[in-house]
Amino acid sequence: MKVTIIYDNTAFRKDLQSDWGFSALVEGEDIPKILFDTGANGDILLSNMEKLNINPASIDEVFISHAHADHTGGLTKFLEVNQKVKIIIPFASRHLRKRGAVQITEPVKIHENVFSTGKLDGIEQSMGVETEKGIVLIVGCSHPKMSHILKAARQFGEIYGIIGGLHGFNEYHLFEDLELICPTHCTQHKMELKGLYPQKYIEGGAGRIIEI
Repeated sequence: MKVTIIYDNTAFRKDLQSDWGFSALVEGEDIPKILFDTGANGDILLSNMEKLNINPASIDEVFISHAHADHTGGLTKFLEVNQKVKIIIPFASRHLRKRGAVQITEPVKIHENVFSTGKLDGIEQSMGVETEKGIVLIVGCSHPKMSHILKAARQFGEIYGIIGGLHGFNEYHLFEDLELICPTHCTQHKMELKGLYPQKYIEGGAGRIIEI
């Protein structure tokens, strides 16, 4: 599988624009092309996509982690260029339901090798992709307790790595068994994670591509 970070607080590539928010394209041989979150600004999202040679119309699904504007703000602009995309949300939205959005609240497989943790702690879902190395977990902000996120994900198998926003997460021992840690967006303790897990740590930023 391949994860391309499109939108982040920092830019891995100097030609891409950074902004407070998160979005990543998740793709692989046995899964649809899934846009995880849409950042805060649609113009920045689409501009970074163009520079990354990502065609918005080629994306099959949009997976929204939670309803905060730094994860949903780019959705309206994106839908102007891809009106057929399937939308997966963990919250009620009459507007998006009219566009065929699917609301998920419980842990569930959405494809053979892709699952949602369900809406945890009343706010956020995360997405897992099953690979030969184990589950790669994509998170938006990790507002729920990390122990709850990991427990929900482990219903589907062993976790190989985590990519995304970790907010104020500091229960570092929970990542001891992971092989890949890529903290992005709102993560407050990046340096601590890098210091503890230097061999597992991968720097994020718009333009970073992670292949597993």
